[in-house]
Amino acid sequence: MTTSVNRSNAITSITNRVATASSVNFSEASPETVFGCNTFNLAVMKEVLKPETYDSLLKTIQDGAKLSATVADEVAEAMRQWAVAKGATHFAHVFYPLTGLTAEKHDSFYDPGSDGKTNISKFKGKTLIQGEPDASSFPSGGIRATHRARGYTAWDPTSPAYIIENANGTTLCIPTSFVSWTGEALDTKTPLLKSMAAVDKQARRILKLFGHEKIARVTATAGPEQEYFLIDKSFYYSRPDLLAANRTLFGAPPPKGQEFEDHYFGEIPDRVMGFMYEVDRELFKLGIPTKTRHNEVAPGQFEIAPLFESANLAADHQQVIMATLKKVAQRHGLVALLHEKPFAGVNGSGKHVNWSLGNSTQGNLLDPGDTPHENAQFLVFCCAVIRAVHKFAPLLRAVVASAANDHRLGANEAPPAIISIYLGDQLTDVMDQIKAGGATTSKQKGTLVIGVDTLPELPKDAGDRNRTSPFAFTGNRFEFRAVGSSQTIARSLIAMNTILADSLEWMAGRLEGAKDLNKAIQALLKEVIDEHGAVIFNGNGYSEEWHAEAKKRGLPNLKTTADALPALTTPEVVEVFEKQGVLSKTELESRKEILTEQYEKHVNVEANLVAELAQTKIYPVAAAYAASLAEGVAKIKAAGGKTSTMTLERVAELTARLEASIAELKKVHSTAHGLADWTFKVCPAMLQVRAIVDELEGLVPDDSWPLPTYQEMLFIK
Repeated sequence: MTTSVNRSNAITSITNRVATASSVNFSEASPETVFGCNTFNLAVMKEVLKPETYDSLLKTIQDGAKLSATVADEVAEAMRQWAVAKGATHFAHVFYPLTGLTAEKHDSFYDPGSDGKTNISKFKGKTLIQGEPDASSFPSGGIRATHRARGYTAWDPTSPAYIIENANGTTLCIPTSFVSWTGEALDTKTPLLKSMAAVDKQARRILKLFGHEKIARVTATAGPEQEYFLIDKSFYYSRPDLLAANRTLFGAPPPKGQEFEDHYFGEIPDRVMGFMYEVDRELFKLGIPTKTRHNEVAPGQFEIAPLFESANLAADHQQVIMATLKKVAQRHGLVALLHEKPFAGVNGSGKHVNWSLGNSTQGNLLDPGDTPHENAQFLVFCCAVIRAVHKFAPLLRAVVASAANDHRLGANEAPPAIISIYLGDQLTDVMDQIKAGGATTSKQKGTLVIGVDTLPELPKDAGDRNRTSPFAFTGNRFEFRAVGSSQTIARSLIAMNTILADSLEWMAGRLEGAKDLNKAIQALLKEVIDEHGAVIFNGNGYSEEWHAEAKKRGLPNLKTTADALPALTTPEVVEVFEKQGVLSKTELESRKEILTEQYEKHVNVEANLVAELAQTKIYPVAAAYAASLAEGVAKIKAAGGKTSTMTLERVAELTARLEASIAELKKVHSTAHGLADWTFKVCPAMLQVRAIVDELEGLVPDDSWPLPTYQEMLFIK
């Protein structure tokens, strides 16, 4: 038998580890002085630009006014001077291709002078506004062929440029859109901006009906919560599956998991706390308003959440947050795992997207106030969401579909694949009254008396929360809980904004010109609840009873990516995206093709890994242990002793089954074609191999097992 040294070496390196990351002391550089210091924000622009230039740029940012070439040149020069003063030698157009990740093309500020010695730093407006990466090298779903490579990046002035620091220098990063030479969107930012414009247009129509004359731009806002795992990098580099697939493809449940419920909101380990301090500092520098940090439910799992921002800015910042988590973790000898289900048997990670709507003149349009039954404006916007979610539930499931998220949705820590809305007791009661003919009362908030003299009485909300709902109303916003932890939030925001714009347009069309607006509103609200109230569910989304009830209500249960992706190109989805000017039929078809390819490629990588690891790491150890047991049994019998052969027989049986299951996996893998094969043939074949390997882990001597175990990875920090 061979003895595995990887695990023991990994544990030794962790126990002997000396902290190398610099300490963070906010008493020396307070968050107030650090926040936004590496961001070319409005405050910086007002300071470095001429007043008339600043005012012109502000109109572009806030009202969408056209940017002149002169203003662009002046902004570019001011941006260059600011960045060079911070040590930047290069600038990068940052964009968000359909990989769901972040891409960047770096160019130097410097050109050689005519004397061949002098470097001249320059940055023109046309360079700021437009870049040209290779459009054929990114997923396009057939929009761009390899021999048709031209694509453009276009500066997005609504998302501030920022400085990214490296130990050896800094780079100016400029958020941009990414489109093909033929004009189609090859990114997530372009349709997100279009969806926000659609919401603004239709929301203003509704607000105008309520008598508002001064109506500022209505903005969709978002505040995404990011869950993630941290493990020591010594374990990470000893697990080829984590390295290549970002999740463990083998791993028996540890003796202790999360059943004690002692990790959630528990004391944060010192090493992790040091990591979190540095993450906050780096994000503060970039003007990202992180607010919450805590232990999550599973051992080794944590969460970070920022405050609400414009949906476009929130999506950009979310990409930076993910990159920062990974970068800072490495400095602390850790690896941040953003996969939706890196460990079987414990909670996976999501990205709850809190989503709302508002402006500077009318405030939050999804705030019900103390008496929502009297707040007709809120009820119109709320019912628009209800109609949108019910009508386009398959679309919402499709935009969160992925090979990774399929492992999480429907499990005990995540909402089911059935899209429903939780409204809470107060709003559900109001909607029931509307359905019955008219709302006249609202359940009121109360006071919670704890019964301890030294503790204050607490204000009590009018309704409870529901963590099993995929789309829950939480006071003044909706929380879309089905988004995966590694996914861009832009896809979900694009879908939510677009279908909301569709509902608002439909409602505005029904109400405009009404002789008695109040009666028309009451009739319209009742119609919405009558036709779309089936999507409202306040109960336990995990229960079998709900699955049966949802089926009776006609709510789709799209359990896998293969079930969900066809929704992206149904006639009703194409119609609403084209009508709202967000995505064309061609662009929607391209996204369906890309998501299909991504799913197949992910499962392909995992299948290759399962076969390779099982064949080269697990099978030799199991076979060697079976031989060792057989030799031991033979020696005992030769000496006249008695011994059981139960373990030998079980290990030998599992070893033989492992060899057969590897062969079966390779067979189905080699013939897989299409989503159905990858989903319903290859994935089950991988699980069969895993079941055998995980049982062997409990039988093979611990010091011979070749892979770090769940117990080690989740609990040793």
